[in-house]
Amino acid sequence: MGIIVTGAVVRVTGSGLGCPTWPQCHEGSYVPHGAYGVHEYIEFGNRLLTFVLILAALGAFLAAWRNRGLNSKLWWLTLGIGIGIPLQGVIGGITVLTRLNPYVVALHLLLSVALVVLCTWSVMLARGAARDAVGMPGRFFAIATFVAAMVCIWLGTIVTGAGPHAGDLDAVRNGLEIESVARIHALSAWATTIGSVVCVVWFRRSRHAHATRAAWALLATCLLQGVIGYVQYFLGLPVVVVVAHLLGLTLVTVAAAWLLFSNSKDQVSSGSIAMARNSSAR
Repeated sequence: MGIIVTGAVVRVTGSGLGCPTWPQCHEGSYVPHGAYGVHEYIEFGNRLLTFVLILAALGAFLAAWRNRGLNSKLWWLTLGIGIGIPLQGVIGGITVLTRLNPYVVALHLLLSVALVVLCTWSVMLARGAARDAVGMPGRFFAIATFVAAMVCIWLGTIVTGAGPHAGDLDAVRNGLEIESVARIHALSAWATTIGSVVCVVWFRRSRHAHATRAAWALLATCLLQGVIGYVQYFLGLPVVVVVAHLLGLTLVTVAAAWLLFSNSKDQVSSGSIAMARNSSAR
């Protein structure tokens, strides 16, 4: 989540090419030397966060490895996260080498979103979060709402590619008319919000407490994110509000993943290490 926010700071401060090459910051140097002012330190700080995430992912992977006989799914998840973080760094390097191509920048963000989804799932598994058996209709509503949220986020990257915050004054834009793509993005946000309402009503009436809480969380974050989105649009995309919108994106991603993994079609399955230990003890 943090790297999405720091990436937003890089973009809105025009620091995307503060380190104009990759993997070095400058030709012959992996660290800033002050020629680009504060911008290179902002970009370099964002790059350093990747190594913090790699260490965290390594710790999670080792913990899952020690318990791999009890929960193989968690082991595979942490492995995927551990691979995804360096891959994210490589894509970040490609964004620099392509001079902030808007479509590569979008891919960079979308991979971060995918990693947040996987991290949310792994935390739920490790904590033994229960899953409600909601049947086919409930499961369909949860999956459809999650997909709507992901489509909304993807469309948000298209809006960003058409907007003014490119990460550098000379970076190219995707050439789309921002008002038109912003309206389409808003429609997808409303679709996600409506899906959240449907999930709240359905799961509450069918007395599925875990899924209901997740649906409420997604609805609340959608409403908050919607308010921030409209404010940034009508105020002309002020920097602070844009960063807040990216923070809201991470919250929506976590809530959407929580909704997706809070329920299953047929049976309750926590998939937790703790539950596996209890079963082994018996």
